[in-house]
Amino acid sequence: MATSDAPGYLRFFPYDQPYDHQRDAMETIREALVTERDVLFEGACGTGKTLAALAPALEYARAADKTVVITTNVHQQTRQFIQEARAINASEAIRSVVFRGKGSMCHIDVDYQECQALRDATREVVDQAEEVAALERQAAELREAAARSDADDGPETPDGGDVAEARAAVLDELGSAEDALETVRADANVCERYQRNLTADTSDFYDWLFAGVRTPDEIYQAAHEAGFCGYELLKDGVEGVELVVCNYHHLLDPTIREQFFRWLGRDPEDIVAVFDEAHNIEEAARDHATRTCNEVTLSSALDELDETDDFRVEAATRVVRAFHDALVETYEAGMGSGARSLDDDWTDLSIDAETGRDDLTMAFLRRYEGPGYEQDLDHALNLAKTLDQAYQEAYKEGETTTRKECQTLGAAGFIADWMDGSAEPGQYPVVSVRRTDSGLRGRAELYTCIPRQVTEPLFDDLHASVLMSATLRPFDVQREVLGLDDPVTMTHGLQFPEERRRTFAVTSPALFASERDDPDTQSTVADTIEDAVRFTPGNTLVFCPSYAEAERYYDRVGTAATPYLDRPGERAEDLRETFTDGDDGVLFTSLWGTLAEGVSYDGDDARTVLVVGVPYPHLDDRMGAVEDAFAGAFGSEDQGWRYAVEVPTVRKTRQALGRVVRSPDDFGVRALIDERYARSRADDLGQYSVHDTFPEEERREMVDVAPEKLKFAMLNFYQELDAYDGAPPEP
Repeated sequence: MATSDAPGYLRFFPYDQPYDHQRDAMETIREALVTERDVLFEGACGTGKTLAALAPALEYARAADKTVVITTNVHQQTRQFIQEARAINASEAIRSVVFRGKGSMCHIDVDYQECQALRDATREVVDQAEEVAALERQAAELREAAARSDADDGPETPDGGDVAEARAAVLDELGSAEDALETVRADANVCERYQRNLTADTSDFYDWLFAGVRTPDEIYQAAHEAGFCGYELLKDGVEGVELVVCNYHHLLDPTIREQFFRWLGRDPEDIVAVFDEAHNIEEAARDHATRTCNEVTLSSALDELDETDDFRVEAATRVVRAFHDALVETYEAGMGSGARSLDDDWTDLSIDAETGRDDLTMAFLRRYEGPGYEQDLDHALNLAKTLDQAYQEAYKEGETTTRKECQTLGAAGFIADWMDGSAEPGQYPVVSVRRTDSGLRGRAELYTCIPRQVTEPLFDDLHASVLMSATLRPFDVQREVLGLDDPVTMTHGLQFPEERRRTFAVTSPALFASERDDPDTQSTVADTIEDAVRFTPGNTLVFCPSYAEAERYYDRVGTAATPYLDRPGERAEDLRETFTDGDDGVLFTSLWGTLAEGVSYDGDDARTVLVVGVPYPHLDDRMGAVEDAFAGAFGSEDQGWRYAVEVPTVRKTRQALGRVVRSPDDFGVRALIDERYARSRADDLGQYSVHDTFPEEERREMVDVAPEKLKFAMLNFYQELDAYDGAPPEP
């Protein structure tokens, strides 16, 4: 807790004293916020990054009239934020909210468009009822005035008019208002919960909300029991808060961000943003910027136009029909004889031309017949907006039971984006196809390769940001990829005793894609995993380059430990809990799955973590486009590979290594099973080695070991810590 002469930010540090490295981080962050500079903060697990960022951010925000927004895309981290905010609030009261998207907080389960129409209709009913109530009050006041007055000349209104005449006029107006209210009540679709928000006393709810740090589930339940819409109450009540906890979407999606800041009553320059797990911003920003339109939307738009009577229909049909037919032509030509191998997953087809426009654009231009597609697109977009407004009004007025979505708006908007953006640097045009019950279906996608197109405007607009993660380095790559201007950088490595951990680089054969099926290689890897599991006094995690490789070694490895296999599409959290409840298990999973980062395996939950191979992403045309885009943006093919593939891959590996040894009392082994990690093999492997991509202090801890020697190294380490329960296993 802070003393009178302590730095002001210690008021927001809820524990006795920060560690020295936390104090250093808080000082650095406080100074950066004052000078409006962003911060890149890499801190290993257990370095207290969250409080080191939150304490100075909250102190500065209170002094400078700013709002702190802390955000992540990992659910477990959100729960951690809530715990830290509650600890802060217990010692220094802060006004805070935890914000979650509408989809998970709607009590009646309608989508955004329907919700918007319901809100508008409900507000119209409430406004009309308030008008009726105001006229009723006015008529009653005039009636009382007439009753009190017994002047011979007759009562007068304050402006000299006759009371009786004024009351008659008000009664006429009241009658019209009552008729209008009856009409809107009879015809309009309303949300009863939102109506209660507008008409009932919500002060008790807000008193409860701001008396502590409430989770979205708690907010939902409290609102549900009171008959309110919790999401709308949250939106209406966030103005003036000091701390907001939310998901990446609220900052990375430009449309959501604009609304979000409006609800906060803040401009971007009033926001101090703290991004946790910030190594994920790149991919999240790419996802938010990517736009798609599938064949079904285009077909539905044509059906919609066929049912519409408007002078603009012909122009809109010309342009949508041409794009629809061009999409079908493109995927049929690009698919060739591979149709029989398709399933219900989207499969990318190569349409990008080395020179000129892509195949889909050229097919569209060949098929389009009209005065000019730009002119027809303008007509299509204008017509779509008219239709969309009509659907809104029809739902609001109760003419339809659901809010119809305008298919022409989605189709025409995407075509306009495609024709404007598919040839832009950093944009990769893709056509994908999949098999459905009704046949083949195609999809067009504008894939954004360079995320700084999304993130740079955001970071330029915000007052300042703190980007923190256990795996942000190399800082120069993060700075360039996200478009940060001269950020402050700092690093805090593992603060736990080095003697309580070992990191081994096992010189087993390199698991190149071309070598993974080699029987000798598989035998060496399987034997190494078996040794590691047998000599681990507890649970072992095995991270593989893919789910297929995880299943391969799940089937091959023979061990007395209980094996668990993480499969795509199945609930990983249930599997994790089952695994950690035991004390002698081995869990096989993909490094690209949900169990490789943002998940704690504390103490006995896991003692050894193995990373099998270098988990490069699937190097398809899409990844090639990202690599080419980075090469063009940063000057060379080598830089393209480094920025697009190698650095993100090693970050993934470092995240996996961080799953064990997560407190000063913890201990464990981290083993990298692939010679590309080994120092002794770096010169021989040249460009294929990833050893030098790790930060220097992590390289220093790596001990090269032959596959057959790993068990002896592990035995010695765990024996030194007296970790075995009983006699240790014998080599």
